[in-house]
Amino acid sequence: MNILYCGDDQVKDGLLISILSLLKNVTVPLHIYVLTATITTIEKQYRPMSAATIQVIADLLQRQDPRNQITRIDVTELLKQDMPTQNLATSFTPGCMLRLFADEVAELPAKILYLDTDVICRQDFTRFYNQDMAELELSGVLDHYGKWFFHQQLDKLDYLNSGVLLLNLEKIRQTALFVKCRQLCQTKKMFMPDQTALNKFVQFRQIAPRRFNEQRRLQRNTVFQHFTTSFRLFPWIHTLTVKPWQVERMHRELKLHEYDDILTEYRQLIPRL
Repeated sequence: MNILYCGDDQVKDGLLISILSLLKNVTVPLHIYVLTATITTIEKQYRPMSAATIQVIADLLQRQDPRNQITRIDVTELLKQDMPTQNLATSFTPGCMLRLFADEVAELPAKILYLDTDVICRQDFTRFYNQDMAELELSGVLDHYGKWFFHQQLDKLDYLNSGVLLLNLEKIRQTALFVKCRQLCQTKKMFMPDQTALNKFVQFRQIAPRRFNEQRRLQRNTVFQHFTTSFRLFPWIHTLTVKPWQVERMHRELKLHEYDDILTEYRQLIPRL
């Protein structure tokens, strides 16, 4: 299986946790690709994922199965050519937009599963990965909140969350999906830039069941749990954002102990990152 992550050095904790969860739930060989870059904005400079972090993960993968591998790809130069100028200061880090450069990276295979680094795998996803993508650009799950407020078609729910996406890069190159998305991110400021652009331009999609990108609460059949921001009504109306590496908050605020074995191993590996 081919897995894609994107981001700068700040997401290394989430990357490690997510990969640990993959190793727990699948037995087939994994080839993990990490797109990273040096990103400079007016307010901050984002450093690329370090080679040392990648080596820690490589050792972990190899211990599990010698056929596993991880490849770090620095796309700084590609980013400079198509810098998402209007969206460098949103509430989302610029690193999340690196997925929109996947079509320009020759090393990436045609079929690859993109995961945000705040996604934890809970069950085997082999059947989801093996679905027929010949005529599709991507397969994903409806956004929990956005599906009600954002529509490309007025008569149906069609707004996808971009945190778990099975990609057909060959088809994406044919339709120029990512090219159009990058151009929009250059010229128009958006709240969720990459997700908004993807939903605007995607033509050939498969809407997958909620269990493959659970964005609200853990369910019995959850395959991937995505730790996004959610709205809570009690004791007052507020938003809640808890990420997998915030272990105490996972326990205290989400009352979630489902992944304690993974998080224990993560904590043991933290000093080596």
